[in-house]
Amino acid sequence: MAKKYSIQKSPFIVPTTDGKLIEEHFGNATNKDSQISIAHMIAPPKWSEPYQTPEFDEYTYIIKGKKQFIIEGETIILEAGQSIKIEKNVRVQYSNPFDEACEYLAICLPAFSIDLVHREA
Repeated sequence: MAKKYSIQKSPFIVPTTDGKLIEEHFGNATNKDSQISIAHMIAPPKWSEPYQTPEFDEYTYIIKGKKQFIIEGETIILEAGQSIKIEKNVRVQYSNPFDEACEYLAICLPAFSIDLVHREA
């Protein structure tokens, strides 16, 4: 009988050039699942990425530190224990302009894909 569960002991470490740690536990890179991605992330102090308009819903749960979101011009700051859902096709910019690293979980539905994120230049 096939197992009805999967334990992830070796998440895929996404290569980055900005100091951000991305450990994808489930998703396109890890197990070819295009339906959902679940990643553990650590954004270093003063980190930011370009604006984007993804074709997926993204849920973020802050474990430690703070993270800034600029969502269609509105600035929101979340702290440890808080979470947010950003709907697909919404322009957003993620950053950690603070002096402490931010540790968080990100869940994307459907799964994160570079082809679906639409980052601005």
